Amino acid sequence: MQTSLAVLVGLPVAALAEPLAAVDAGSVIIVSALRTPTPVDTVASSLTVLNKKAIDASQAPVVSDLLVRTPGISFTRNGGYGTATSIRIRGAEGDQTVLVIDGVKLADPSSTGGGYNFATLMTGDIDQIEILRGPQSILWGSQAIGGVVNIVTATPDRALEASADIEAGSRDTVHARAAVGGRSGPVHWRVAGGRFTTDGISAISPRFGGKERDGYTNSTLNGRVSLALSPDVSIDMRGYYAKGRADIDSAGSVPDSPEYSLVEEWTGYAGLNADLFDGALHNRLGFSRSETVRDNINPLRLIRPESFAAKGQTDRYEYQGTLGLAQGWTIVFGAEREEQTMRSASPPNSLASYATIRASADIDSQYAQVRIEPVVGLTLNGGLRHDHHSAFGGNMVFGGGAVWSLFDDRTILRASYGEGFKAPTLYQLHSEYGNIALDPEKSRGWDVGVEQHLFDRKLILSATWFERNTDNLITYNGCPTSNRPPLCLAPGTTTPRAGYYANIQRSEAHGLEMAGLAHIGRLTVDGNYSWIVAEDRSPGLNFSNQLARRPRHAANATARYAWPFGLNTAVAMRWSGETIDTARTSATVTPFVNRAYTIIDLRAEMPVTQTLTLFARAENLFDDYYETARRYGQLGRSIYAGFRARL
Repeated sequence: MQTSLAVLVGLPVAALAEPLAAVDAGSVIIVSALRTPTPVDTVASSLTVLNKKAIDASQAPVVSDLLVRTPGISFTRNGGYGTATSIRIRGAEGDQTVLVIDGVKLADPSSTGGGYNFATLMTGDIDQIEILRGPQSILWGSQAIGGVVNIVTATPDRALEASADIEAGSRDTVHARAAVGGRSGPVHWRVAGGRFTTDGISAISPRFGGKERDGYTNSTLNGRVSLALSPDVSIDMRGYYAKGRADIDSAGSVPDSPEYSLVEEWTGYAGLNADLFDGALHNRLGFSRSETVRDNINPLRLIRPESFAAKGQTDRYEYQGTLGLAQGWTIVFGAEREEQTMRSASPPNSLASYATIRASADIDSQYAQVRIEPVVGLTLNGGLRHDHHSAFGGNMVFGGGAVWSLFDDRTILRASYGEGFKAPTLYQLHSEYGNIALDPEKSRGWDVGVEQHLFDRKLILSATWFERNTDNLITYNGCPTSNRPPLCLAPGTTTPRAGYYANIQRSEAHGLEMAGLAHIGRLTVDGNYSWIVAEDRSPGLNFSNQLARRPRHAANATARYAWPFGLNTAVAMRWSGETIDTARTSATVTPFVNRAYTIIDLRAEMPVTQTLTLFARAENLFDDYYETARRYGQLGRSIYAGFRARL
């Protein structure tokens, strides 16, 4: 089915912003977030696809800055680049979003929620970003309650090719990347690397006493090679590495601190692919390992400068089969074993001994999902997944959906339902704030939407309604200084602790995502609006309160103009409504509120030759002050310029 990119991005079409005008009208987008190549117009879930043109046109150095401009997504960043960054889809917890890079799930079992910190993820050599909203646990298992962010890095198209980008700007920021790859007979290969460095801003806002700049450096390297042993058998190997150093400020009474954090991430994958029965059955055997090492160093600590150390590791063994039973009938099925380990320690600034927390867990899973096309234009899917957690036993989840293209693809209807299951993380169970009595989080969610193409697809409108209920949501609770409840004492002792993890009975989310796109000659205008109600529905002080750091209202808009002489210019707006910073802890104390804010960006790019493009941008043009988390500042007005070369 030939459709434009505007059709293929799913219901929130406008998320692609300015690059739409540059896409060939007959192009078809294939997504891999469903574990098998799938035309996006047969995906039942609400989906946004950002292709390479969209990524380049955004000029965003970090993935989180791209994601937050798409429908249903908000973020929290504790300062400038490199500081802790959480992505929330439809008001779900940040650790309920699964990140996948080239088919490998990235997560940190030693982190609080076991999820991924988006601080270190650069746009680098990414070729496509796919964002699936709503529960995706059938294919992606634990954590996929909010949704999935699927990253696909570039693959070579020619015998030899190369690319390079470099930019520089405010606060002595420099970002450079380069890649080279090729196809030679049965071998396809590509290697890419990048370096980002900035003097940054004070992580603690100047309004709260922060004065010195907190810099950030990031180095990345990724590569892939594929070897075809025969027409039906091939071997894939892929790897990703990132290392970051971020200056951080104390969250205590002294705002500025020389303390810094080190984060080192790497993941590796090796797989064997084999087709049987003339390609009707595709088999894949794979092994992957992801590892995250985190350290906090405080030079003012003369005895032990290291104040925190953690390591999380996940080994995953996989078998996946894709069976084409007949035209329009496909079954994806498989089995996985995931082994998680973590260690965590907070050494004191003395020679005294200290405890290192070590823990592990295993999850064995089986899944199957069928996709059928009973009539032309109608695609149905349904699936089951069974997880067996070494500490919490077995759990079954179900999901299904439908997408129906009507009137020569001018009207597209989508609907999906999904269930989620997320066991407490090793940190939530066994850390100094742990609670071994925690129950797993469980969710049920659905959405329904419509996309309408008008005036020969020069105007595209879409809307999606969603709902999600989550039971046993795990939250952190701070402890009072007096009248401490039992959980405010370290387990088995009378030693007070700062806080603990506990289940709240229930949270609910519902909302509306709307988007629009209009082509008017050389002008392309698009926008999206999200209304997300994500509330604590447990009896008590916070009943019916919006969950912390989640705006009820958010909007994005972009206007792009393609000048006759080749220049492309764009103005982009991002608006976020106010958020409550923390849950209510007392009937007499009002929670802090992070005010609403509006960010205006300008972008321009000009091709000099067929292979060289100059670009520049101004971010936060009017220097608006805002906070996504109380006391932590955000980047003010920033100006950058650079070039892209594609050889």
